[in-house]
Amino acid sequence: MDYLVTAPHRSEYPAPLILEKGDLLVVGDRYQGPEKWDNWIYCSTSTHAGGWVPEQIIEHLPETDTGRAMEDYSAMEMNVDKGDLVQGDRLLNGWCWCLRAQDGAQGWVPISHLSPLPSTP
Repeated sequence: MDYLVTAPHRSEYPAPLILEKGDLLVVGDRYQGPEKWDNWIYCSTSTHAGGWVPEQIIEHLPETDTGRAMEDYSAMEMNVDKGDLVQGDRLLNGWCWCLRAQDGAQGWVPISHLSPLPSTP
């Protein structure tokens, strides 16, 4: 789906967490904020200090604070400006994985910053 960016967004995480299916995770705290972005959990690995991971892709290991990534995943957020045009690929927990065709940039953008464009035949 194509979207118009209605508000700017800047990532606060210049070195995002990148996971491959099967990577072991230390499962931390759930996101709690006014945005009500449910089901995001702060996780770290043996090689990365951490990033936000959707709970849907975490296999929680019994009786531990660890888990395993059930699919490849990137926590990359995309910097966008009002008026940018992006293509959304996946909606998840209040965010959309987007591609900006103009420069090839990819990453997560809050859905609240996007307005769907009418599809063209």
